[in-house]
Amino acid sequence: MRVLLIEDHLDIAANIVDHLSLRGHTVEVAPNGLGGLHLAVTESFDVIVLDVMLPGMDGLTVCRRLRESTSGSASAPVLMLTANDTLEDTLAGFDAGTDDYLTKPFSLRELEARLLALHKRRRVEPSRLQVGDLVLDLGTLQVERAGHTIALNRMGLALLTELMKASPNVVTRDVLLRELWGDQPPGSDVLRSHVYALRRAIDKPFPTPLLHTVHGSGWRLAP
Repeated sequence: MRVLLIEDHLDIAANIVDHLSLRGHTVEVAPNGLGGLHLAVTESFDVIVLDVMLPGMDGLTVCRRLRESTSGSASAPVLMLTANDTLEDTLAGFDAGTDDYLTKPFSLRELEARLLALHKRRRVEPSRLQVGDLVLDLGTLQVERAGHTIALNRMGLALLTELMKASPNVVTRDVLLRELWGDQPPGSDVLRSHVYALRRAIDKPFPTPLLHTVHGSGWRLAP
């Protein structure tokens, strides 16, 4: 798992990092709310561990603003850490958008178990994908942007699905060729033609582009 830990208590943060790192997980640490929110909306994490009491911006506000966002790890599960165990505090956390609650002091093994459970639940295939105001219903295969229906052919739908699943990360040319055509990919010019057609469909009629070329690497879909 790739974990974002937003915790200002250095000893607690160090213990969590040591435990999770030894178990094979990658942990990025932010010591305050503003820094944690910035990482959360600009990078992709599997789960987020968020302390309630933080300098600058408290954990409830961080969680609420993250859930209002559409980029980065806006939909990542959040486990909130708190020194308070009252019902009111718990309800406030869930109202802000947290997925689980753990009261200090806690067992590091329990923390990891809860993070793994959150990550496993998130990996269940969603019924719809959304990037910004672009929505793909995986059941009906209907594509909409800003409320307007967009018609795509089979290859356009397959390409859009791969880009939306990976968003906001870059998808390389090699990965797209393999995912779309398997062991017998066509030349890269064919892929570029499909990307061009997709860009015309989802970006040209709208003021803000979503499909971005990362020169030398591939493409990414992000606001």
